[in-house]
Amino acid sequence: MGFSIEGKTAIVTGSANGVGLAIARHFINKGANVMFADMDEDSLIKECGADCDDGNMRYFAGDLRERLTLANLLSATLDAFDRVDILVNGSRQIIPSSPLDLNDGSVEQMLTQNLMTSLRLSQLVAKRMIKQSKDQSEGHAGSIVNLSSIAARRTHPELLGYSLSCAALDQMTRSLAVALAPNRIRVNSVAFGSVMSASLKDILRDNKEYRTDIEQHTPLGRIAAPEELTDAVQFLASEGASFVTGQIMTVDGGRTLLDPVAAPVH
Repeated sequence: MGFSIEGKTAIVTGSANGVGLAIARHFINKGANVMFADMDEDSLIKECGADCDDGNMRYFAGDLRERLTLANLLSATLDAFDRVDILVNGSRQIIPSSPLDLNDGSVEQMLTQNLMTSLRLSQLVAKRMIKQSKDQSEGHAGSIVNLSSIAARRTHPELLGYSLSCAALDQMTRSLAVALAPNRIRVNSVAFGSVMSASLKDILRDNKEYRTDIEQHTPLGRIAAPEELTDAVQFLASEGASFVTGQIMTVDGGRTLLDPVAAPVH
């Protein structure tokens, strides 16, 4: 038993850029079949190539908030690779919230994008995992890894919706882990601190002082590269973690060890 994912088929959402892209690339390099999924078709084509019909890479573009799109994503994966063994829910959105504005719809937007999309796709994929493993009595039938954030355990007035959605995603991870355990499907999450994602790059471009603030509140003193999350996700997806389920693995450079008062949570 090891950490190999060679020959496994994975769906990685949010894989047009940033953390999701780093994970999808890493899985490709480790010999997995990967379906890159995102709504940014131009970036997917740039990363995968317009005609990636052969080999172990495919892409799917669509709005994953739509139920039909999720069903089509699963169908496209099965058409290409016949099965699905791993799901990485990396599609997420970060927008500011106004806590006292009754007309602010950010909480609903974050719950839809960061929670419901992952929940619905997990349900669809889990059903497929159960079906394809019905003749197996041992071993794990599949693995689901959610990408969360330490924002679930930290507060910031302008990130109300994001924090709520991440906390809900963590609880979804635990609940699905218990629900799917009898079917030998494991569900875990990686909660990360500040990683140089596409959204963080945009923020730092307009706010240079924010980088200093993040670094001062991170014991390791820096912002992580997206590639620094990939091995953690691979571990949770692999049979090396065969007795690990319902866990929220924190990868934050020590950020949550410090006093959270006034610390940024992006």
